[in-house]
Amino acid sequence: MLRRKYVTGSQADTSSTETNLSTDAPEPFSLADPVLDYDLFYYDLEGGGNGTGGAGGCGPCDPELCPETRGCRAGLVPDRCGCCQECANLEGQACDPGDRNLFHGLCGSGLRCEADPSPASGEQEEVCVCEEQEPVCGSDGTTYTNMCQFRQAAFSEPDLQLSARGPCRTVPVIKVPPQSQLNGSGSSLLFLCEVFAFPMALVEWRKDGRDIVLPGDDPHISVQSRGGPLKFELSSWLQIEKAEQSDSGTYHCIARNDLGSVSASARYLLQSCSCLSLPRPQPVFDHRSASACDILLAVPDPRLDPDYSGFPLMLSCWCLNPACLTLI
Repeated sequence: MLRRKYVTGSQADTSSTETNLSTDAPEPFSLADPVLDYDLFYYDLEGGGNGTGGAGGCGPCDPELCPETRGCRAGLVPDRCGCCQECANLEGQACDPGDRNLFHGLCGSGLRCEADPSPASGEQEEVCVCEEQEPVCGSDGTTYTNMCQFRQAAFSEPDLQLSARGPCRTVPVIKVPPQSQLNGSGSSLLFLCEVFAFPMALVEWRKDGRDIVLPGDDPHISVQSRGGPLKFELSSWLQIEKAEQSDSGTYHCIARNDLGSVSASARYLLQSCSCLSLPRPQPVFDHRSASACDILLAVPDPRLDPDYSGFPLMLSCWCLNPACLTLI
């Protein structure tokens, strides 16, 4: 061991430094700290002792050390080292193409990994897609989009059985009913009605007091329908251009197929500039400083809402004139 001794004062004139040399063997240098033990570091980096994978590869495999897997709705697949089992990816999740688990993971039973036809981020990536895209009917009376959606539901409900290939036969169900409206003279309005049914439903519009299917021969009323937004759904619109006083009333959306029919209704009330008494509203913003023409007021109107639940009422600029609107 090398030791250096410094001296001062009277000792400085005889010797400024005294050096002693030792022939003892050097003390062994130890890396007991695992953070400093590079052998352990590379061992863990290469997958440790259970082949669980890592940046450098896979280590020895011991199935007894594999973690327990639960709630895997799409089944189990091998992990990236082929030692343990892990949850498979569900429909719509990112995946690794082929049979090698590299980064995202592998798709579950009945799924294949292919390019996403409509990526949300604009970048092309592979996702799990169900191999059987036809809808199926469950014993619970629910139509499932495809077999993969049915399998996921059956995982949570063990008693669920497959009743038939194809959608469940059902009377029409109105998913989105038309909404009541209050508007001024000369404005346009639009009623929407979305229906689900199998067999597909026929949708028609009628008005109280008129024994005809709209639009009839009225040139300022039109009806349009198209499929969607989902499978076995139909969306229908009733549009009234330049509404008049005679257009006020109740409109009915009627959907029917060979299993039955269902309807939903909405009211249209045309507001004229005659004096009108309503409960005092609470404006969303102060109309005195508002630059917009229209102001949204929450008013419980018994003509549109018998339960006085606060039907949203749209009043136009001319309705803000105190001579035309009396608040109580």
